[in-house]
Amino acid sequence: MAVAAQGRAAARAIDALRRGWPVRVAAADGAIRLMAIEGADAVTLAAFDAAGRADILISAARADTLKLANQLAAADPDLPVLIERAPWIDADVATSIADPVRDLATPLKGPFRATPLAARAAAKAALRLGRLAGILPAYFVAADADGAYEAEVTADEIAAYDDAVHLAIATRARLPVSASESAEIIAFRSPDEPREHVALIVGRRDSSPPVIRIHSECLTGDVLGSLKCDCGPQLHQALHQIADAPWGILLYLRQEGRGIGLVNKLRAYALQDQGFDTVDANVRLGFAIDARDFSVAARMLDLLGVGSVRLLTNNPQKVAGLEAAGITVIERLPIILPANPHNEQYLATKRDRTGHQL
Repeated sequence: MAVAAQGRAAARAIDALRRGWPVRVAAADGAIRLMAIEGADAVTLAAFDAAGRADILISAARADTLKLANQLAAADPDLPVLIERAPWIDADVATSIADPVRDLATPLKGPFRATPLAARAAAKAALRLGRLAGILPAYFVAADADGAYEAEVTADEIAAYDDAVHLAIATRARLPVSASESAEIIAFRSPDEPREHVALIVGRRDSSPPVIRIHSECLTGDVLGSLKCDCGPQLHQALHQIADAPWGILLYLRQEGRGIGLVNKLRAYALQDQGFDTVDANVRLGFAIDARDFSVAARMLDLLGVGSVRLLTNNPQKVAGLEAAGITVIERLPIILPANPHNEQYLATKRDRTGHQL
C-alpha cells in the first residue's frame, strides 16, 4: 500500500477515536474492535456493546498501578493488558480504571482480573493509535471483532503513520513582531494531520547557517504565563537571540505537552499536584516521557531549503532528532533563564531525568 494511503487510514482512525466512534485494528495475529473509554458514555457504550461483555484494554504501565502486571511488563508501557469485564464495570468505572488522576479520589478499585489477549499485536498497535490521537490509551474491546465500526486500520499503517511525510508549505506572509520588524511567518499543513505548524523567519537570509529554535506549543506557558514551566520565557528569549543573529528561524510545533496534547498535559499537572514529577506523570498516564516528533521540524527546514543550523536548546534529544533526520547541527546554543519557586522542581527533573543541560 502506498505511503499516502497508509497515512489516510491512520488519520481516519485517529479522527474516529477522538469522536468516540468504534474502530477496528487488524494485525497478523488477528483483529480487535474497540471504543476509546475516554469517548464512551452510557448511550454510546450500549450501542457498541449491548450485551455488556466488552473487556477493558489498558497499557502495562497502567495495569501495574492496578496490580495487574508484573514489573517486567510494566517497564514497557507499549505492552497491552486486557481486564476481564465484570457486571459492575460501567462507563464511569472504566474511566476511573483508565485515568490515574482519579486514583486518590477512588483508591479502592477492583478487584480486577487480567484475561488472556489473543491479538496482542493488534492490541499493542491500538495503544499506539490512542497515543497518536492524544487520548488516554484505554479501550472497551468488543467480543465481536467484525461488528460495526467507523474506521479500520492495520498495525502496519499505524506504525508507518508520520506527520512529517506529507507536510507542505500552505502559505506565507510578512509578520513584524516585537523582537524584529523584519519577520515572515510560514504555515505548514499535512493532509493526514489536523495540526498546522508554523515557522517564523527573522532577519535577512544569507549563506550562514541560521540560529533556530524548535519550540513545542505550550498554551499555559506561551499564552497564559504559567509559572509551572519555562516555556513562555524560553520562547521570548529565543526570539531575541534569533533577532541578534544575522538571521534565524523559530519553528513552532503543535506538539503540546511534549506531544501528549493539552488535555493529557493538564492531567499530568493534576498528577504533579499529587506528588509525581513530570516524567512519572506522563508514564503513569500511559504515554512516553517525550512523545514529540522532531522529524516534523526537520521536514520544515528541508522545505525552507535549510540543511545546517545553530540550534538554540538545552535538550540533546533535539540535536539527535534533527541529525537523525538529515539536518546538520553545527552548534548547540544554550538558553539560560532563572528558575522560580513554581518551576524549580520541574527544571531539576528535566536536568536529572531527561538529560537537559546548559
